Amino acid sequence: MLGAALTGCGGDDAGFANRLEPAIAADGTKTLRYGNQTEPGTLDPHKASGVPAANVLRDLYEGLVITGPNDEVIPGVAKSWTISEDRLTYTFKLRDDARWSNGQPVTAGDFVYSLRRAVAPATASPYADIHAPIKNAAAIINNKAPPDTLGVSAPDAHTLVIRLKQPTPFFLQTLTHPSSDPVYRPAVERWGDSFTQPGHAVTNGAYTMDAWRVNERIRLKRNPYYWDNADTAIDRVEFYPIEDGNSELSRYQAGGLDWAASVPPAATARIKQHIPDQYHAVPTIGIAYLGLNMRRAPFADNRKLRLALSMALDREVITDKILRGGQPTLYSAVPDTVRGYTPVEYAWKDWPDDKREARARQLYHEAGYSDDHPLHAEYLYPSGGVGKTLGLVAVAMWRKVLGADITPINQEWKVYLQTARQGYDTQIFWGGWIGDYDDPNTFFSIFNSEAALNYTGYDSAAYDAAQQRSSHTPRGPERTALMHKAEATLLHDAPIIPVFVYTYHQLIKPYVTGYQPSALGNYYSKNFDIRPRDGSTPQTGTH
Repeated sequence: MLGAALTGCGGDDAGFANRLEPAIAADGTKTLRYGNQTEPGTLDPHKASGVPAANVLRDLYEGLVITGPNDEVIPGVAKSWTISEDRLTYTFKLRDDARWSNGQPVTAGDFVYSLRRAVAPATASPYADIHAPIKNAAAIINNKAPPDTLGVSAPDAHTLVIRLKQPTPFFLQTLTHPSSDPVYRPAVERWGDSFTQPGHAVTNGAYTMDAWRVNERIRLKRNPYYWDNADTAIDRVEFYPIEDGNSELSRYQAGGLDWAASVPPAATARIKQHIPDQYHAVPTIGIAYLGLNMRRAPFADNRKLRLALSMALDREVITDKILRGGQPTLYSAVPDTVRGYTPVEYAWKDWPDDKREARARQLYHEAGYSDDHPLHAEYLYPSGGVGKTLGLVAVAMWRKVLGADITPINQEWKVYLQTARQGYDTQIFWGGWIGDYDDPNTFFSIFNSEAALNYTGYDSAAYDAAQQRSSHTPRGPERTALMHKAEATLLHDAPIIPVFVYTYHQLIKPYVTGYQPSALGNYYSKNFDIRPRDGSTPQTGTH
């Protein structure tokens, strides 16, 4: 029995321990345990940012719509919706049985309150701009109109009407983002920022808050009032903030995790050999890039220097030799995983290495730098993830090709986010962006000069005009041309250095069922189940 418990599936597992013991209690209670990279800064849906927070929020809250198989939009709290002929008015019919975790009904008024809160300047939501298509949202975000002028209304308790400023082809997809989720007004008004804490939190998703020990574990429990609770199999969900990939892998092998969020590059070959059926590499609608601070020296007003750093990187070496996870290299601002869009790419993408590096050195010298006067700058990256690995390799390449002297600086995730948002103490910084919806605008919008998530400080009237027009133009050749113009402008100005298409490298135990890959990274614990491989009732204790 010990041999069976330590044996993986589909490979020669000698020397590769892999405990297969699902967390099912004697009473049948099932617990799903995730590795979640790092500690979320907040679990307020309207203030949170980053993948670790979103992973938890998808279980705690449910918006009007959610994503289903193949990342398509499916009903959430809204059982149905209609769109007016001019595509400016969206009318949602809410489920009669939607309930908060305290048993109170979820009403259209809850969404009116929450959407107003999401765009209110006092909330300071990093994702307020995602609601810009709604009538008056932009004016509210810029403190030029009060939140109660937002184009949302509730004719009755189960009908929500949202009016847009202009037709927006991707609007419905934006409503799957956590910042569109409802929050329980009485809890917010009573507890303030601590309304997310155990004992205070009232949620409307499949789960509710049970315990939160910072830097140790977040534990959720079933919401018995959730409208689809009868079809939910997992009773408890636990999220562990494990920043070190090797530590996460060890915990997974020891049976302490059912789902590991990342795989250390050095371990990829062993994992593919020993437990290939548990390894999932999923190219995302996401990009890994290096951001350059356009607000201050040395990168402000020095396009040649920015482009020199981009051309000096050998992306194929980074992905094939260092990361070794099958990540596609990236020479555009939008990955080709976005459906229906062909990205604009750098013309030098296919140049031989010697030609590319020679041009990088020429630009570096024309920018005012040399061996006698090298570039001195700092590279900021967060704990956890591939930011450190990518940064150290980039630093080495910049030194080798250009003679630049770049110092890596590490910050804990929450501090890093604050530093990046402020945009003053950064020069070069790690940037990873997983699209919020399957449309190129999810990438273009974050580099708009007024976007809260524009950490580079990039400011181009030509780019803004093309991006804004494309966001309100129906899908077709005209919209594609506008998006190509925006992307070409962004690549020319080089506020970012695109490196590779972000790929999730996940390990999932074979007893976890219901998994379907998501390019958006949208996974809901309510869709999973835990059962032994033979389908029988699991035994308890140590196997």
